[in-house]
Amino acid sequence: MTKLKVGVAGAGVFGNYHAQKAAASVRTDLVGVYDLDLARATRIAEQFGAKGFDDYQAFLAACDAIVIAVPATWHETLAREAIEAHCHVLVEKPLALNGKAARFLADEAAARGRILQVGHQERFVAKAMGVLAIEETPLLVESVRAGPPAADNRAGDVSVIWDLMIHDLDLAAMMFGNEFTGVTATGKRVHSDHLDEAMAEFTYANGGIARLIASRASTERRRSMHVVYPSGEISIDFLTRKVENSTPYEIKVDIAAELPDPLGAADEGFYAACLGLARSPVPAHGTVGAVLMAEAAEAAALAKLDA
Repeated sequence: MTKLKVGVAGAGVFGNYHAQKAAASVRTDLVGVYDLDLARATRIAEQFGAKGFDDYQAFLAACDAIVIAVPATWHETLAREAIEAHCHVLVEKPLALNGKAARFLADEAAARGRILQVGHQERFVAKAMGVLAIEETPLLVESVRAGPPAADNRAGDVSVIWDLMIHDLDLAAMMFGNEFTGVTATGKRVHSDHLDEAMAEFTYANGGIARLIASRASTERRRSMHVVYPSGEISIDFLTRKVENSTPYEIKVDIAAELPDPLGAADEGFYAACLGLARSPVPAHGTVGAVLMAEAAEAAALAKLDA
C-alpha cells in the first residue's frame, strides 16, 4: 500500500498528539513538523525520524496531507495555502473564524479534489454514545462546558465561543440543522482580551431551542447535556458518567471499548479519506453551520457587552 506523506503544522501540545498518530499509523509516513520556532518543530519531528520546518511552502511541498494544529486565528490562512498547494488538510476546530471564509475553504478544497476535514472529535463521542443515531428533531438542547483557565493561556487568541462552545455548536447544528432563525447571547471578559464566559440561545423554525453555556473562567469543571425530544428526555453528566433517559433510544456512557481514542479515530478517518478508502468522517462543508453559529453568537454577545 502506498503510504500517505503527512506533516503536522504546529509544534504545541496538539501538534505533538497528531504527530504521534501519524507516526504510528500503518497508512502514513510522518515526514515533517512545521512551526515558526524551528527548534521546537525539530524536537517533536526528530522523535519520529521526521524533519522540522520553519518554511511553510517547503513543508507543504514535502507532504501529501497536513494536519493544522496552530492557534485558531491562523487556521484559515494555513488551510488556504495548503489547499492551493494541492495538499489534503485536517484542521483543528474551528475551520475559520467567519462563515464566508469557512464556505470558501470548503468550496476550494472540493473544487481541487482535496479532502478538507475539521477536528470535531466530539462527533465521534456523540456517535458512539448513540446520540447522533436519534432521528427525532429535539425540542430543546442545553449544554454546559466549563472549566478553569488553561495554565498556558491555550486558545487565548479567540473567545470561549470559538475555543469551547464550538464543540456544542457543532453538535447542535447536526441535531437541528444549520438554519437557525434567531440568536441572543451574553458574555464577559475575565482574564483575557476576549470573552471568557458566554451564553447563547438559538431558535429554529420548528420551535426548537439550543441553549449553550461555555466558560474558561470557572472554579470547577462542568460538562453536561440535556436534550428534550417529543418522545422523552436525555440528561448526561459527562464527568460523573450519569445518564437519565426516558426516551426509547439506547444511550451509552461507557464507550471506551468502541472508542478508546477519539483523536486517533478522527486522524485515521482522515488518512483513509485521503487514500480514497473511505469518506471523510467530518467533511468541511458539514462544519460551516457551527462557524455561522459561533460568528452570530459572538457578534450578539459583544454588541450587548459593549453597548
